[in-house]
Amino acid sequence: MAEEHTELEERIIIKDQHIKEIDLVNRDPKHINEDVVKVDFEDVIAEPVGTYSFDGVWKTSYTTFTVSKYWCYRLLSAILGIPLAVVWGFLFALISFCHIWAVVPCIKSYLIEIQCVSRIYSLCIHTFCDPLFEALSKICSNIRVALRKEI
Repeated sequence: MAEEHTELEERIIIKDQHIKEIDLVNRDPKHINEDVVKVDFEDVIAEPVGTYSFDGVWKTSYTTFTVSKYWCYRLLSAILGIPLAVVWGFLFALISFCHIWAVVPCIKSYLIEIQCVSRIYSLCIHTFCDPLFEALSKICSNIRVALRKEI
């Protein structure tokens, strides 16, 4: 009975990974677009002191900018959001597929093959170079350098 219950919990957990509840209030929980798209009217249009337009023009411009930005974004996301989501989903699936089925196996294969080569290389270095450098170090160990200052 306990095994069946655990198996059922595992199925529920796996299902929950694919059917995730999304937050409709906080749509950028990781703050990836925080500095990119926060553009307000004051960030784009500003009148310096001494060159003010009519107050009605300024208010109407503000309302027009804000409403048109809001509705253009909603219209574009309604038209292009789902097709672009398919494109981005396909692209990231392709990247994941290539990474899982091509990149990582190639790297693992290379590491296995290079390990064999590195052992042979290490053996050759220790066999041929170590005695040579030991002999050179014994020869050079008797060299003495003396510095004298002549006036």
